[in-house]
Amino acid sequence: MTDWLISIEGTEAGHRTALILALTAAFLHAVFGALQKGRHDPWLSRGAIDASYCLMAAPFALFVVPWPEPHMWPIFAGAWAIHIVYKILQAQAYVKGAYTVVYPIVRGMGPLFTVIGAYLIFRETFTFTQWLGVAVLLSGIFGLAAYNLMFLETERETLRAALMLAVATGLFVALYTTYDAYGIRATENPFTFLAWFFMIDGATLPFYAYVRWRRMPDRPTPGPLMMRGFIGGIVAFLSFGSIMMATRLDKVGEAAVLRETSTVFAALIGWVFLKETVGPRRLGLMALIAAGAVIVEMGG
Repeated sequence: MTDWLISIEGTEAGHRTALILALTAAFLHAVFGALQKGRHDPWLSRGAIDASYCLMAAPFALFVVPWPEPHMWPIFAGAWAIHIVYKILQAQAYVKGAYTVVYPIVRGMGPLFTVIGAYLIFRETFTFTQWLGVAVLLSGIFGLAAYNLMFLETERETLRAALMLAVATGLFVALYTTYDAYGIRATENPFTFLAWFFMIDGATLPFYAYVRWRRMPDRPTPGPLMMRGFIGGIVAFLSFGSIMMATRLDKVGEAAVLRETSTVFAALIGWVFLKETVGPRRLGLMALIAAGAVIVEMGG
């Protein structure tokens, strides 16, 4: 598997595989966000998810994949720091705001800055048609966020804080996407990066989540919480792993833009499972997001 993946880097087969991986990551990332925002306190959900994928990754990191090269340890340290700040901002945003308000803003900030970062670091360029697609996609995402804000009836008192946190989280989405792309390209075996990243990344927040759980006057039952964490851990592997692998096989900017179709999936999940309202206007805005992603892909 590793030899095959390395052999298709930068090829047409690699491009097709990256496309499939990016769209898979989009759907699964929306599921991941809903798991964190849903039934439990977002900090507890994130702690349970991180604990699960840390424990799942540990045997692969320690006994299956080749050990990281010496130059990878500072890269892992940087990735750990970036993702810790991202997760703190994301959890706080979910505490302050509704899922269908926070999520589109977070995802809307990500692709634009990732495309800029991919140009500065990897010298990737977009065609005029692809930039048009980015504009269409972003108009749909921010239009969806604006619509949600206009008709939001709850959490108005924390709306300003939620918006600021969502913007900051989006900037860190761009930062970790670009940095992780650099990290997975810096090692010979991409699965080495993935296994060690998940083990290191998941080893911090569970301790804070446990302390927070202990201090709650009405603590949730651990069983359902850990089941959510187990499911979230599997989704995280598939979601974050897919987008990281896509950025190794093909352009970082294209993968980042395609992943933001997750906003469409998020709105549908919010409607079906979280009982948040979706009307014809929002469906039209979601169609813009999908159309923008298609234009980016076709214009490459």
